[in-house]
Amino acid sequence: MKICFVGKGGSGKTTLAALFIRHLAATAAPPEGGPPPLLALDADINQHLAAALGATDAEATGLPALGDHLGEIKDYLRGDNPRITSTAAMVKTTPPGRGSRLLSVTGINPIYDMLFREVSDVRLAVTGPFASEDLGVACYHSKVGAVELILNHLVDGPGEYVVVDMTAGADSFASGLFTRFDATFLVCEPTLRSVGVYRQYVGHARDFGVRVHVVGNKVDDDTDVEFLRAHVGADLLTWIGRSGYVKAAERGAPQPIAALEPANRAALELMRDTVDTVDKDWATYTRQAVEFHLRNATAWANDRVGEDLAGQVDPDFVLGPEPLVR
Repeated sequence: MKICFVGKGGSGKTTLAALFIRHLAATAAPPEGGPPPLLALDADINQHLAAALGATDAEATGLPALGDHLGEIKDYLRGDNPRITSTAAMVKTTPPGRGSRLLSVTGINPIYDMLFREVSDVRLAVTGPFASEDLGVACYHSKVGAVELILNHLVDGPGEYVVVDMTAGADSFASGLFTRFDATFLVCEPTLRSVGVYRQYVGHARDFGVRVHVVGNKVDDDTDVEFLRAHVGADLLTWIGRSGYVKAAERGAPQPIAALEPANRAALELMRDTVDTVDKDWATYTRQAVEFHLRNATAWANDRVGEDLAGQVDPDFVLGPEPLVR
């Protein structure tokens, strides 16, 4: 299952993503002799997921950046797909087709070897920060495009998880990345500003059939829960109370995930149960990838590449555990 965390900046989105990742790492059964069936990706412009997972400052700053290796990522995923004329012709939305190389969650491949690192028993990749040399000349979405390419070519199965910490607010709608997930958890504080981000997000997401599950955060009492229910209604899935466990971690004294407060662990388990009950719809997943590729091709990519990128679409290909050719 592919899962993302979104929400207002400062809502605790990254903290909650890290808690959920650590919960999955502790409870998901790894294949015999293989790594845990879990990948984590930091696609936020503020790169804090590694630290939230327990990396030291030196470890976090030393992680290789996906955004710095787009060429290698494209070259590998392209494979011998005859519809893609060159690696340079691939863009962030280029969908897979016959001949493309596909990724699995637990598989071994050059992208994972080069760009993923183990942090607290979790394989993590980061897009890389928005550097000073990027100011005024680059768009952060060019870096996040690496995540979109990976997700477009990644086949996940039951009991396998890919968790992405997204950019804050509704910024992810600048591409089709928001449609790449089986479950979207929107972290929402019991405040009007945080609820405002929820309304903005769901207003776009529902046009594309994206179900948003609201997870309340920094909840002190029943009045906070009532506030959230009044503003988000049935979208409120669960909530995380104020946590001494989280406070200790943020002060440099992390503990095993088993030490998290029982009510908060129960919330994480409900989130996992929600993910596990989602029915995968590979046909829709493939169709939406193609739809956003064609939108991007018309808007900017054809001019940039110098060819009609609609030709990259393999109309008979459907991504899945056993890719279908109609």
